[in-house]
Amino acid sequence: MKTYNIEWGNHRLVLGKRTCVMGILNVTPDSFSDGGEFFTLGDAVAQGLKLFEDGADILDIGGESTRPFSDEVSVEEEIRRVIPVIENLAARISIPISIDTTKAGVARRAIQAGASIINDVSALRLDHGLADVAAEYDVPVILMHMLGTPKTMQTDPVYDDLIKEIKAFLETAVDYAQRKGVSKSKIIIDPGIGFGKTVEHNLLLIKHLYEFKTLGVPILIGVSRKAFIRNILKYTAAKDINPDLPVVETGTQASIAAAVLNGAHMVRVHNVANTRVTLKIIDAVKNVQNR
Repeated sequence: MKTYNIEWGNHRLVLGKRTCVMGILNVTPDSFSDGGEFFTLGDAVAQGLKLFEDGADILDIGGESTRPFSDEVSVEEEIRRVIPVIENLAARISIPISIDTTKAGVARRAIQAGASIINDVSALRLDHGLADVAAEYDVPVILMHMLGTPKTMQTDPVYDDLIKEIKAFLETAVDYAQRKGVSKSKIIIDPGIGFGKTVEHNLLLIKHLYEFKTLGVPILIGVSRKAFIRNILKYTAAKDINPDLPVVETGTQASIAAAVLNGAHMVRVHNVANTRVTLKIIDAVKNVQNR
């Protein structure tokens, strides 16, 4: 696997031989998993410290849910939710903090508070000023594929050629970011598992993840506790199962293993400790030399 070396500020990520783990911290009342659980400053900071202690390489903090059919929140409300958490954690942990947002105003305030990565599920489409912020502060940016918006993305998603279309979308997003002044050496792509995809689409993306290597940038995958896993594992056709059930975590780890073996450089997860165990084995398998 090709190795990518991302250096900025006081941070460095070497992606390839060892899979990078991004820990999820949702400071929201309505995320599909753990919504409301870390909504207070104390609970959010405690969870951020736990993810760090469990071995996260990056802490991804978000103040707006992007679950299917979710509503937007204002820039002011998103800032109110995330900035105190970022300020508190940035003073206490050494790993980079990522701000999960589609809004330039939120990203700017987050970087000023101590964040140093922008994770944008819209790939710079919803707020073109976000690219300017990334270029101005010279920070890495994660560009994700999404069909439509969180409000509409799961309404009958259709593709003529799934891999070709998503790959073309991401190639365009990478080119746009570079034209706006973002260095290609600081761009990461995410094919957007669960963002405008059916169960079959998600499985095909994991199976064919290696096809995105030709874009020449690291690949992030986010499968943790998502609906395609729950749909495969649920007991009846009609009823969803709780994302926090142990069986969903087992399905998450299986999905992570498949994604990394097929080319993922980074995984975004709720449970860092379990993921570290999975990756210790999968990275060993991936890196073993033929005799």
